[in-house]
Amino acid sequence: MLCFLLQGDHVALLSSFSEMGLKLRLDFPEQAMDFISVFFRTSTSASEAAEYAKSLGEQRARNMKVLQEKMNLSQKEVKRFNPIDAFPGDMVIFSRVIGLLRGLSTTLDARIVYHDIMRPFAESVLQEKIAKGPSENAQWINDTPVHSDVEAKLRQILVELGNDDKILGIQVCAYKDGEVIIDTAAGVLGRYDPRPVQPDSLFPVFSVTKGITAGMLHWLVDKGKLNLNENIADIWPEFGTNGKNLIKVHHVLNHTSGLQNALANLREENPLLMADWDECLKRIAMSAPETEPGQEQLYHYLSFGWLCGGIIEHASGKKFQEILEEAIVRPLNIGGELYVGIPPGVESRLASLTVDKEDFSKLSKIASRPELPSTFQPENISQLVTVVPALFNMLNVRRAIIPSANGHCSARALARYYAALVDGGLVPPPHSSLSKPPLGTHPHTPKFPSEITSKKQKGKKSKAVGSASKKKGNGYELKMNHSKDFKDGDNGRESNGDGYTRLANDNTGGSSSDASPPKGFAASENSRQNNVVEIFNNPRIHDEFMGVGEYRNLVLPNGKFGLGFRRFSSSDGSFYGFGHSGLGGSTGFCDIKNRFAIAVTLNKMSFGTATRRIIQFVCSELNVPLPDEFSVLSETVPDEESSIFRPMIN
Repeated sequence: MLCFLLQGDHVALLSSFSEMGLKLRLDFPEQAMDFISVFFRTSTSASEAAEYAKSLGEQRARNMKVLQEKMNLSQKEVKRFNPIDAFPGDMVIFSRVIGLLRGLSTTLDARIVYHDIMRPFAESVLQEKIAKGPSENAQWINDTPVHSDVEAKLRQILVELGNDDKILGIQVCAYKDGEVIIDTAAGVLGRYDPRPVQPDSLFPVFSVTKGITAGMLHWLVDKGKLNLNENIADIWPEFGTNGKNLIKVHHVLNHTSGLQNALANLREENPLLMADWDECLKRIAMSAPETEPGQEQLYHYLSFGWLCGGIIEHASGKKFQEILEEAIVRPLNIGGELYVGIPPGVESRLASLTVDKEDFSKLSKIASRPELPSTFQPENISQLVTVVPALFNMLNVRRAIIPSANGHCSARALARYYAALVDGGLVPPPHSSLSKPPLGTHPHTPKFPSEITSKKQKGKKSKAVGSASKKKGNGYELKMNHSKDFKDGDNGRESNGDGYTRLANDNTGGSSSDASPPKGFAASENSRQNNVVEIFNNPRIHDEFMGVGEYRNLVLPNGKFGLGFRRFSSSDGSFYGFGHSGLGGSTGFCDIKNRFAIAVTLNKMSFGTATRRIIQFVCSELNVPLPDEFSVLSETVPDEESSIFRPMIN
C-alpha cells in the first residue's frame, strides 16, 4: 500500500486495499488516495500544526462535497455517511502508532518525512518476494495443463528469460488450425505486486489496441454503416475544417491522412487531457493536416485512435465501447478480458507497468527515422518511456477511452480475436477448458451513456448499403448482391436475425491475395448450416485488412500498413498475414496461409527482447514464416539498430 501510494498508482492501491481487507463503499479512487496519504504525511512543527490541521479540514470538506454531489445526498445524510465498509485491525493499530509518533515529532519541533524512512523497508520486503524468479519460485509459471509439446518447450524459454530478468509478468496464447496450442501465464503482476499472473490477468497493450479499433471500423463497413471510400466529413461534419474535407476513411486506416502529429502537443500541455474523450474528439476535428491525404505513410501513433473512434461513433450513432461489445466482445465470448477503458471492479486483475531500463538505453544509438512522424522520433520516445509507466498506471488513464493506446486484455482474449480474423471472421470453438477460470466467465455488465445522434443526414444511405428490409429479431435482415465494383461496396450480407450476420453463399468470391486459406476452413457451407457465428461477411475481408486485390488502390504501395493493420510479406512480395504490436513488447498477429494466431502480453516494457525470442521459437517449432518485425538480420553480426527499430514502428 505504501509503495503504490508513493507511486501515485490508484489501481494498485485499490488492489492492496482489497488484499488487506480494507473495503470502501464507493468508487472514488482519488479520495482513497487522499485518505491514505494522510497516514503517511510528513510531520509539521508546532507552529505549522494548526495551519495544517485547517488545510486537512478543508480537504475533507471538498471530498464530502464530491461525495454529496455524486450520491445526491442531503447535508444531513452526507454527515452521517461512512465511506469505509471494513477497516483491518492491523491498519488501525499501525495508524494509531503513526499518529502518536507524529504528535511527538510536532511537540519536539522535528520535521520527519515518514515515507522516506518507511519506503526502503517496504520495498525490501516486497523485493524479497518478487526477486524469487523461476529459479527460486516453483509457482512462477501458472500451473495450467500443457496443451502441446511446443508449449512445454516454450515454458522452458520463459524460465530462461525470467532468470535473465527480461520478464516480470507475461502471458502467451496461440491458436493453430482453430485450436488452442499455447495458453501460458508466468511471473508477477508488478514491480511491487508479488501476486502471480493468471490466465485472466489484464495487461495494458498500448498500440496493440489499434488492431482492435481497426477491426471495429471494418465491422461497420461490413454492416453497411460505412464506406472505406467515404469522406469523413460526410459522416462527421465538424471534421471538415482546416483542409480536412478530402480525407477519407481509408486514409486514416492506412496512416496517410496527414494528421500523424495531431494532438502530439498534449504531452507538453497536459498528458491527462488524453483521458478526456470528448475534448480529444473536439480537438482532432479542429486539427490541420501536414501533408495531402494519400501522399505519405507516417505512423499515426496517437491520432489514429481518436480519428477511428470519431468515425465509429458518428457512423454508428453509438458509443465507442458499445460497438466494441457488439462487434468483438460478445461474439467472441471474451467478456471481462478485453477493454478499451477499464470499468470499475477489475483493478485486482491489472498488471502494473515497469521499464527495462537497460533495453531502452539503446535508444541513444538510433538516428532519426523517416518512417516516423516528427514528434515520435527516437529522442521523443526516449523521453516518453520515462513517464509512460507512471501515466498509464494511473486509474483515470486506464479508465479512459484511448483507442490507439489504452487496450487492456489477456493474451487468450487477444489470441482468440486474431484466431477469428485468420478464419475470415469465423468465431473459433470455445476456448480450452484447461484454462482456469474459463474464458468469458467473468461477470461483465458494461454500462454505456445514452446513444449519440448520428451526424449523417436523415434518410441518407451509405454507399456500402444495398437494401435493408424490416427489422427481424435483434438485428436487421440485410439482403445484398456482392458487386465486383468496389465503389458499390456490397459485401454479400445476409442476417439470420440473431444480431450476428452470416456469410452469404457466393461461389464467385474469394481472396485475391496469395494468402488463400486452406480448403474447408473459415466461412464454409458446413459452418453456415451449423449456425456458426461469424464476425464478418465479406469473402474478401483479408484483402480488405491488408489493402490488396480490389482494395489495393486504397493504400500507399509498398507501405508497412494495410487498412489498420501492420501487414507481413513473403520473400516474393505477397502478403500472408497481419497484426499490430505495441510499445513495450505486447503483440498480436495472424498468419492466414498457416492458419496461425498468437498473442503476447507483458508488463516489463522493452524493445521486444522477450517477445522476439518467443515469436522466433514458436514460429520455428511450427515451421511458419517469421514476420520481419521479429527477425534479426544476422546471428553473428546483428544489426542492433534494425533489431531495435523494427518493433518501434508499432
